[in-house]
Amino acid sequence: MGRANFKFAGLCALALALAMVVVAWVEDLPVRDPDGVVVPTYVRLPIILLIAWLLDVLPRSVHRSVTAPREARAGWRTPWRDFRTVARERWTRSHVIFSVSGLAAWYVCYAAFRNLKSYVPFVHERIFDTSFHRIDHTLWMGHDPANVLHSWFGTGWAAEFFSAVYVIWIVLIPVSLAIALVWTRHPAAGSWFVTAVALDWLLGVATYYALPTLGPIYSSPGDFADLRHTYATTLEEDLLRDRLNVLSDPHATHAVQTIAAFPSLHVGIMVTVCLFVTLIGLARWIRVTAWSFLVLTVLSTIYLGWHFSLDVLGGAVLGAAAVWLAALGTGNHVGGRPRLVDRGSYDRAQTEEQEPERVSPAPG
Repeated sequence: MGRANFKFAGLCALALALAMVVVAWVEDLPVRDPDGVVVPTYVRLPIILLIAWLLDVLPRSVHRSVTAPREARAGWRTPWRDFRTVARERWTRSHVIFSVSGLAAWYVCYAAFRNLKSYVPFVHERIFDTSFHRIDHTLWMGHDPANVLHSWFGTGWAAEFFSAVYVIWIVLIPVSLAIALVWTRHPAAGSWFVTAVALDWLLGVATYYALPTLGPIYSSPGDFADLRHTYATTLEEDLLRDRLNVLSDPHATHAVQTIAAFPSLHVGIMVTVCLFVTLIGLARWIRVTAWSFLVLTVLSTIYLGWHFSLDVLGGAVLGAAAVWLAALGTGNHVGGRPRLVDRGSYDRAQTEEQEPERVSPAPG
C-alpha cells in the first residue's frame, strides 16, 4: 500500500531552517525557542504528545472493558490488559513513524517561522502601514473598515465576543494538528493537511519580508481606544512590549518579535482548514462550522485591529495556494486538481496486501 509521507513538508522545514540560520548569522541575531519562555519545548511538547496519546487510547480501552462480556472480565487486570491491547492496535510501527516524522517537520517549520518573523525589523526597516491604510480606504469607499465594524457591532460586548473568537482560533490550530498527526488513521489526509500548514508558514514569512507591516492597532491605535479592554487588548500590549525588548537588545531577552500584519495567517490557515475539510468531504456540519468560523475570524481580525482588510485578502490567497501546493507535493491531486488520493488507512494496512491507489470521490 502506498504511504503518505512528509517529504515535501520536510523540504519546507529545511528551507525555513536554512533561512533562519543564514539571517541569524548575517544579522548577528539569536535563535530562540519561540514558546519556551515559561516551559521549554523539550518539556512542553512531550507532555502535549502524552496527553494526545492518552486521549487516543484511554477512552477506547475503557469502552472495551465496559462493553466486554461479563465472563470475559478478569477483575482489575482487565482494564490494564485492554489498555495495552488498544495501544498496540492503535500505535503500530507505521503510525508511530508517521506521527513522529510529521511532528518533526511541523515543529522545525514552526520554530524557524517564528524566529524569521522576529528578525523582520532587522532586515527590512521600512513599514508599509500608510500604504495599506490608504488602499483600505479606497476598498471601503473612503471609510476605515475597523471603524465601520465598530459602528455596526458597537464597542462593548462585541469586543468580548471577537476576542473570544481570536482565542478559540489559537486553540483550534493545535487541535487540528493533533487530529492530523495523532488521532487520524488516514495518512494521505494527515500529511496533506500538515504540509499545507507548513506552506502557510513558509509563504507567510516570505511575504512578511517583502511587505512588512504592523497592523492598524499599532499604526493607528486611536481608532481602537474606545474598545472594551479584553484578552486581545492584553495580548496586543504584550506583543508590543516583546517587540520593543527585541529591538532594544535581541540578545538580552528570550522573547521573540511577533508583530506582522500582511498577510493574515489567521485567515490564511482558516482558509486552508476550510478548503481541506471541503475537498476531503468531511461531514456537512464540520464544513459549515469551519466556513462560519472563517467569517468570524475575518471580522475579528479587522474589528480588533490586528489586520487591514488587504491582509485578509492576502491571507485568503495564501491559504488557498498552500492547499493546492501541498496537494501537488503529497500526491493528492488528479491532473493538478486537488483531490484526496486514497491510499487506505493503517487499520486496512494490517489486513490487506498492497493494492492500487484509488481516487476518493468528490464530495457530494
